[in-house]
Amino acid sequence: MSTRLEQALLKLYNAYHTNTLNPECCKQCAVGNIADHKDAWKNFSEHHGSVSLNYVGTVHERIGRRINGYLPSELLQIEKTFLEACGFETPLSKNSKRPKNPTNMDVLFQGLSETIAYLCQLEGNKNVMEYTSIFKQHSLSINVHAVVTA
Repeated sequence: MSTRLEQALLKLYNAYHTNTLNPECCKQCAVGNIADHKDAWKNFSEHHGSVSLNYVGTVHERIGRRINGYLPSELLQIEKTFLEACGFETPLSKNSKRPKNPTNMDVLFQGLSETIAYLCQLEGNKNVMEYTSIFKQHSLSINVHAVVTA
C-alpha cells in the first residue's frame, strides 16, 4: 500500500469516527480531511463537486504540484466520488439534489466506502473495504469442514 493511500485512509477513518466528516464543508469533506483540513484544493475548480480544472488547477496539475500525494485532478475526482456517493448531485449548486441529512452516519459511510474504493483503484490496489471475499472464504471452509467430517 502506498504512503499516500495509507495516510488518506487513516485520515478518512479518523474523520468518520470523530465526527469531522462533512460533505458540505471544504475543510471537513473527503478531500478537506485528506488535505489536513486546509481548503486550498477548492481553488482548483470553479464549482464544488466538479472535475473540471480551472486555470489555477491546470497550472498546478502541469507543474506536478500535489497535496499529500494527490494531483489536483485526482483530488477533484475524489471529492466528486464522495459527494455523489453521499447522495449529492454534482457539481453542487443552490438547486442541486442533496441528502436530507448529509452528516447522517449511514450517508457518510456510503460516501466513505465509495471514496475508499476509488482511492484503492487509483493505486491499483484491491478495495480494502471489499468484504465479500471474507464470506466466500468462510463459506468455503465450512464446506470443506463438512466434507472432511462426513
